[in-house]
Amino acid sequence: MATDYQSDHTEPVTEEAQPSRGVYWLPNLFTTGTLFGGFYAIVAAIDGNFSRAGIAVFVAMLFDGLDGRIARWTKTQSEFGKEYDSLCDMVAFGLAPAIVVYQWGIERIADYGQFWYRFGWLAAFFYAVAAGLRLARFNSRAAIADKRYFEGLPSPSAAATVAGFIWLVSEVEVDSLARLVLAFMVSIVAGALMVSKFPYWSGKDLNLRGRIPWIYALIIPLIYVLASLAPQLSVAPQLLLLLFGSYALSGPLIWLWRRAGKKRRAAET
Repeated sequence: MATDYQSDHTEPVTEEAQPSRGVYWLPNLFTTGTLFGGFYAIVAAIDGNFSRAGIAVFVAMLFDGLDGRIARWTKTQSEFGKEYDSLCDMVAFGLAPAIVVYQWGIERIADYGQFWYRFGWLAAFFYAVAAGLRLARFNSRAAIADKRYFEGLPSPSAAATVAGFIWLVSEVEVDSLARLVLAFMVSIVAGALMVSKFPYWSGKDLNLRGRIPWIYALIIPLIYVLASLAPQLSVAPQLLLLLFGSYALSGPLIWLWRRAGKKRRAAET
């Protein structure tokens, strides 16, 4: 969520112009939905139901995509909402994916020795630390950052990549060390991309008047429908992993493209 509503206006907001107290709580209810998604993902992972854990992370993303926009629609942005949103994001997109991947793979990889057990433990913890650092950096630089791009992979996209991968592999038998290492490496790479300086397109330059961009109008219902129909659509985790995995790779690709362009221009001069 953005800065406090009154701080963006030179004139004081009159009592008549202020939204009702119930309206102020509306965006926070959606933020609580983000927290619930993360909490349920953790509970489902502990219970060994990794498909539901993956669904819960994507449902948390749905609520996270709506709370800030609702706050702007109703002109109820606040510092409280901003801080609450960050705390809920840490649970839903930091702790939940780390616990999901830990619960899924730690017992399996421990069968290959103490070294691999520690590797899996540290991989999950690294992801959680990276998510915390990513959120802290975003909050501290929000006022001066280029709104067209995110610096580093956004934590919801990183969580979607990890949760989508675990959702996918949980439906097949994983009987080799290489596959287990790959699962934990996905967490490490996602964490590293979060704290990187790779630029990621934010989509915020699509709309200057506050309306929902058409791409969000397509993607958000798609995520909800696929997550809701996941038990019937075995293709859901593949599609979601492809969508968010491609976005995760877009940052390094944009960086390489820009770097190649600079070298080409330098060679021409």
